[in-house]
Formats: sequence, structure tokens, C-alpha cells
Amino acid sequence: MLKMGDEGIAVAQLVDDLRKLLFGLAPGNKFDALVKKSVEAFQVANVDASGQPLVVDGKVGPHTRWALDAALGKHSGIVPHAQPPSLPPVTGGSKTGQAALKIALAEVGQGEGASDNYGPDIKRYFAGHGEQGQSWCAAFVSYCFSQALGAEPLFGYQTSAQALHNRMKSLGYSYTPSLSNPPQPGDIICWLRVDPSKVKETAWQGHVGIVQRYADGILWTVEGNRGAWPSKVNLFHYSWSVLVTSATNDKFKGLYGLSRHP
Repeated sequence: MLKMGDEGIAVAQLVDDLRKLLFGLAPGNKFDALVKKSVEAFQVANVDASGQPLVVDGKVGPHTRWALDAALGKHSGIVPHAQPPSLPPVTGGSKTGQAALKIALAEVGQGEGASDNYGPDIKRYFAGHGEQGQSWCAAFVSYCFSQALGAEPLFGYQTSAQALHNRMKSLGYSYTPSLSNPPQPGDIICWLRVDPSKVKETAWQGHVGIVQRYADGILWTVEGNRGAWPSKVNLFHYSWSVLVTSATNDKFKGLYGLSRHP
């Protein structure tokens, strides 16, 4: 386990690996605050060998090491498609959100083709509103809602997680989840994902997905563009208590529901 305060050959290798993944770090062998934030940014975007999201703690244990090696092409990053537990039919949320969720679930297993952020499915998700080669999580969400509606959704056809986050917030669709006001199927979920060494250049980047269900303290989502190439649309689950705790570190950014207008 590598963590902040460590130094030596193993940390130097970690820094070199992060640099290969285009994190703007200077060569070095000290696990300082900038390295920790870079590790956290990587963890937000990637999965472990079981296909589930990495814990965002800024530490490099076996799960994060596996994900780093997958991102570097040292082994296949292909992971199994998750299946939600056997639970009663999904209820709640808006009619539009439910319809978009149905489209999203039908896309599980689709995604990147011969190269990172490229392929027929990625082109389909952008639908002429952006170019392949860039992150496609927001394009996937926009695609699901536009297909459900047969028209552009009220938040527009956003291909940037930042733009989608900003638009939903400006429309008043953000809400604070609680036990009495839990996430609903078809809601949009957003995380912070930024290379801390390039804040001035990138300003704010993020990741978005669609809520599939919340039950017994576990949140299930459908997301595109999480994990190393070839990233596919997949189901993910999170411990709700761990997820919301990360809000204090500005990793989990918020939830947005079309039925939550004030």
C-alpha cells in the first residue's frame, strides 16, 4: 500500500505511471499532496478487477494498482458486466427518467471499439453534437434521454460532464439526498474528476451516470466511460455511506432529478 508521506523507488514508479497517463506531475519519489490528488482523480474514473468503482481514498493498494496497469495496457482491462440484485421492479423517479434508464440498460455492454474513446457506439452517443476521442459519459446520458423523448432533452444535448452539471443545477434540478429523499431511478449523478496539476487548463471536469436504483444502502448506476479501454456501458454499485462521505472531499458532486424542480 502506497500512501501520502511515502517515498522511494515504488513511489517514483507510481509517479512515472501517472505521468504516462498524462497527469502533469514532475518526476519524483515522494508521495505528496499533489500525487495523492492525482491518484484520487484516477480512482474516480476507474474500476477494479471485478468491474466495480475504485474507492476514492488517494491510496494505491492492489485494486488501484490493477487499474493503473490496465490503463497502461499491461493487461486487459475488460471486466464482467454487473447484474443488479434480484429486487422488486424499479419504481419512482420521473416518467422521462424511467424511459431514459430503460434505454441506458439496453446499452450495457456497448462502448469503445478499436481505440480509446472511439467506435461506432461512441459516434452514436455523440450524435453529431461532438467528436469522438473525448470523454463520452455525458454524451451517453444525453443520448439516453434524447432517445427516450424522441427529441432533445430540456437540458440540451450535453457532451461535457461539466456542462451537464452546470445546466441541471441552473435549472434547479439538483437536490440533497437523504433517507427520506433517496436517489430515484433515472436521476443523473455527477462526480468531480480533475487532474489537480492542470486546474488552470481544465477548470472543472467530471463524470456522470444514471441512477438505476437505491436500496438497502446501496446505489446502483448505469455509466459509460468508466474504466480503462475498452470501456463499455456497465452497471456499478456504491455503498451510499462511502459515496456521500466523499462529498466532503468534493468527489461526489451531486444528484439531479427531473421530478425535483423546486
